[in-house]
Amino acid sequence: MRDRLLAAEKVKAIDWRDGALYLLDQRILPFEETWIAYTSAAGVAEAIRSMVVRGAPAIGISAAYAMVLSARARIAEGDDWQASWEEDYALLADSRPTAVNLFWALSRMRDRLDRLKGDADPLAALEAEAIAIHESDREANLTMAQLGVDLIRKHQGNAQAILTHCNTGALATGGFGTALGVIRGAFIEGMVERVYADETRPWLQGSRLTAWELANEGIPVTLNADSAAAHIMKTKGITWVIVGADRITANGDVANKIGTYQLAVSAMHHGVRFMVVAPSSTIDMNLASGDDIPIEERDGSELLEVGGKRVGADVDAFNPVFDVTPADLIDAIVTEKGIVERPDTAKMAQLMCRKRLH
Repeated sequence: MRDRLLAAEKVKAIDWRDGALYLLDQRILPFEETWIAYTSAAGVAEAIRSMVVRGAPAIGISAAYAMVLSARARIAEGDDWQASWEEDYALLADSRPTAVNLFWALSRMRDRLDRLKGDADPLAALEAEAIAIHESDREANLTMAQLGVDLIRKHQGNAQAILTHCNTGALATGGFGTALGVIRGAFIEGMVERVYADETRPWLQGSRLTAWELANEGIPVTLNADSAAAHIMKTKGITWVIVGADRITANGDVANKIGTYQLAVSAMHHGVRFMVVAPSSTIDMNLASGDDIPIEERDGSELLEVGGKRVGADVDAFNPVFDVTPADLIDAIVTEKGIVERPDTAKMAQLMCRKRLH
């Protein structure tokens, strides 16, 4: 299946070349495919904040490359460059508060710098580390795709309908995707009859990005309003809800795009299995439960306006970007280290002690 996934790859969101970071502007997809070149850490931080790039793994990868750009600029400025480098580190860490991959990637870049010895070239070392983070994410996605497909086959291997939320494909990662990678793999294996994609308000990542990715690969996809999900589970033979994650805590609680929690509640009621697919870098063992996760809130204008035109009444708007799905609503968490079924604190700790499977 790995070779067939590689052959099917048509989309990428991040490109590092000629000493610059190129990001596919996801705010204007699917109408325009525009790449923006970034040569400064501040520029990448704004790209993360403004959602040029989004998706927890892609945010982390972009931040890693941003620290390379920072090192180049700060070294050119003078001898005490690491203090300024730390300022850029803090700027990037502040760009999105919920996705733990951001902090994981930044910490890995700092650790690499701390391990430098003697006459080692810091710029070359940091660039190699960022590239390794990028490539490692692609490999993890391939491993998760296989594990997720095996799990679907274990429980119900015939052609089926799957529901997904937000965008968890190549656009949100270093390549192939997390939840969408599993769906791609299951389709290749003949186990997916149709994918139902929540539109995912208010940024419409489902209708703009997920539907676009699936259609480009010839995978049957039907778009639906978020509020239609329970009805679809009841009437369309959904067997799995498969989603990604922005942070997973030590007990298996999952923060993901707003609307995920209500999907899990509906899935439990309708007897639909619920799978979360995310790399181990998304797991934050420092947080005991989902109650400890900082939930980002964005400007209410994202709800009150469409395309810059106001469509809502003159009222306040509540716009949390994520919600937390309790572990007891989750059938399985799939990572590149393995699968945790019916997650809890003990099982999550055991998972994090394992080595990567690829």
